[in-house]
Amino acid sequence: MLTFHNVCLVPSSFQLTGIPGLESLHIWLSIPFGSMYLVAVVGNITILAVVRVERSLHQPMYFFLCMLAIIDLVLSTSTMPKLLGIFWFGAGDISLDACLAQMFLIHCFATVESGIFLAMAFDRYVAICDPLYHTTVLTHTMVGSLGLAALLRGILYIGPLPLMIRLRLPFYKARVISHSYCEHMAVVTLACGDSRINNVYGLSIGFLVLILDSMAIAASYVMIFRAVMGLATPEARLKTLGTCGSHICAILIFYVPIAVSSLIHRFGHQVPPPIHTLLANFYLLIPPILNPIVYAVRTKQIRERFLQVLKIETKIR
Repeated sequence: MLTFHNVCLVPSSFQLTGIPGLESLHIWLSIPFGSMYLVAVVGNITILAVVRVERSLHQPMYFFLCMLAIIDLVLSTSTMPKLLGIFWFGAGDISLDACLAQMFLIHCFATVESGIFLAMAFDRYVAICDPLYHTTVLTHTMVGSLGLAALLRGILYIGPLPLMIRLRLPFYKARVISHSYCEHMAVVTLACGDSRINNVYGLSIGFLVLILDSMAIAASYVMIFRAVMGLATPEARLKTLGTCGSHICAILIFYVPIAVSSLIHRFGHQVPPPIHTLLANFYLLIPPILNPIVYAVRTKQIRERFLQVLKIETKIR
C-alpha cells in the first residue's frame, strides 16, 4: 500500500467492517444471517431440481423461475460467505480486485434479475392477452434469448462501474469500507479523486433499471387487468389473475427492498449506519429466501413434488 501526500493511499486491499456499530454483536448476528443463507440455498436448489424432474413444469414461466433461482444463488453467495467470515473470524480483508469483482457480481445480477422479471411480465401478458399465440411466441429458443438478453444487459450496464473505479480512482482516503460488502457508493465515497462521473453513471443505471423496468412491468399489468376485466364471469377473472399472483409477489419482494435501501442511502442521512447496512444485506437475502417459498406455496406441482420428496426421505429414515 502506497501513501500519496500523506493523505491519500493506493491500497492493494480494503477492510470490510461487517455491520458498522454492531461489531460486538457479530457472533450473534451470524446465527440469523447464516440461517437465512442456508434457507436461500436449499430453497433455490430445490426449485431447480423440481423443475428439472417435473416435466409438467417445462413451461416458460418456470424456466424464468429457474433463471431467478440461479441469479438468487449468485447474489446471496457473492456476499454471505464473506459476511459470515467477518462475523466468525474477523476476516474483513479483501483485495482490490476481489472487491471490484464482488461489486460487479452484486450489481450485475441484480440488474439481470430485474430483466428476468420484465421477461416474466411479457410472458404473462402474452399468456393472458393473446393465449392462442403463447406457445408460438414463447418458445424455448425465445425464453433462452430473453434470458441471454437480460444477462448481456446486466454486463453492459454494470461492466463500466468497476472499470471506472480501477482506471479513474486509484487513490483513496482510507482502506476501511464501512459496509459488509463492496457496494459501489461505499467504495466511491472513499476515493480522493473526482467521483462525479461515477456517481452520475451509477444513478443513471439505477434509474434505467429500477424506474424504467418497473414502469414497463406496470404497463404490462395494466393491459393484463384490462383483458381480465373483459372476461365474462368473476370466477374466470380470479382464476386468470391467480396465474399472475406469484409473479406480482416476487416483483414486490425484489423492488420494494431495493427502492427503500436506495432512498435511505441517497436521502436518509439521519438513518444510523447499522440500519442502512442491515437493509442493504436484507435486499440481497429476502428475494432468494422468499421467491422459492412464494412459488412453492402457489404452484401445485412444485408443492406436491416437494412434499413427495419429504415423504420419501421420511420413509428412508
